[in-house]
Amino acid sequence: MKEEKLISKKKPAFPVNQTLDNYLSEYKRKIKIPIFYEDLLRVQGSVIVHDKDGKDTLWERVYYSEFDRKEIDLSLKKIYNILHSDGNEKNIQYLNIDAIDYCMFANSKPFRVKVRNILNDNYTYFYVKKTDASRIYGLELEHMLSPYNLNFLVYKNTLIEEHIAGIPGDTFIKDLLPKCSESEKSQIAKEFVKFNERCMMRLLGDMRSYNYVIVPVHDFDHVVYKIRSIDFGQQSYEGKFNVYRPQYSKENNPMVSMVRAKLQDRSIEQYMVEERSIMVKRMLSFDDRITALINCVKKDTISTADRITTLKNQIFNFTKDIQFKKSSSMGEILETALAYVKRNYEDVTSI
Repeated sequence: MKEEKLISKKKPAFPVNQTLDNYLSEYKRKIKIPIFYEDLLRVQGSVIVHDKDGKDTLWERVYYSEFDRKEIDLSLKKIYNILHSDGNEKNIQYLNIDAIDYCMFANSKPFRVKVRNILNDNYTYFYVKKTDASRIYGLELEHMLSPYNLNFLVYKNTLIEEHIAGIPGDTFIKDLLPKCSESEKSQIAKEFVKFNERCMMRLLGDMRSYNYVIVPVHDFDHVVYKIRSIDFGQQSYEGKFNVYRPQYSKENNPMVSMVRAKLQDRSIEQYMVEERSIMVKRMLSFDDRITALINCVKKDTISTADRITTLKNQIFNFTKDIQFKKSSSMGEILETALAYVKRNYEDVTSI
C-alpha cells in the first residue's frame, strides 16, 4: 500500500468547543499566557536552519524588529516559567531566548523556542502552535495512557507544548540502528511491538519515523531504548485503520523487518498482551478523567462522516465487535476501542 494513499495530504485544525474548554479548565491545562501564536508571525526575516551535515532541516530561524523582539522575548520567558514552574518571574533575568525557529511544512506550523539559563548554559525547547482540538485530545490521551507524562498549556487559539527529548526515529533508523548490537536490536524490536500496539489501541495515527523519537536509557551495564510519540495531530482523524498501526508505514519498514528477524510470534503476542494490560491499568487509574475526556470527544467534530464510516467498518472487520458498527462519531469509536481493550483484559484476569 502506498503511503500517500494511507495518509491524507492535509488535516484541518479543529476549534476547541465549550465542553473541551471546560475540561481544560478543570484539569489545569487552560492557563492565561502573555503572548499568542499570531504574535510570533510578525517576523522581519528568516534564514534556513541546517543540520551538522549542511542539510536543510525544514526549520527557518526567524527575526523580529528590535521593538517586537524585546516584547516577544519577555513574553516567551514568562511562558517558560508558567510551563515549567509556578510562573514566578524572579529568574527571568537569568533566562535568554537563544532562537525562535518556524516550520511551515509541519501541519501545525509550529514555532520552536530555545530557552537558555545563562548561569549554567543549560537549555531546553518548547513549542508554540495553533490550537487544534484533535491534537489536544492526542496529548491528553498520551499523558494518561502511555508511560510518559506530558506538559502542555492551552489558551484561546494558542497551544504551548514542552519539548520531548530523543533521537528522531528516521535519524536513528538510518544512522544508529545498523550499529546496535544484536541484543539491542531485540530490545528495540520489543519496544516497537509495544509502541505499535499502544498507538493502535488509542487511535493515534501517522507514526511515521519522523513523528516519534528513540530515547536511550542507561541501565547498569546496558542501554534500554524507549519509543515516544512526538506528534499528536492525527488523533482519531483518518478513516483507514492501518494509519493507526505504525507497522504499515513504509518509513518503519526497517523496524518491522527487525521485529520479524528478532522475535518469534509467541514473543510478539506476549508483548502485545503486556501493553494492553498496562494500558488498562492506566485507564483504571485515570478513570474519571478519561471518562470526562471521552465525553468531550463524543460531543466534538474532529473528522468527517466518510472517515468515521470507513474506520468503524475496518475496526469491526478486525475485532468482530458489533459495537464499532453502532458508532456514529470518532468519539464513540474511541470509547468503544478503549472499552474493547478493557473488557478483554477483565475477561482474562477474572479466570
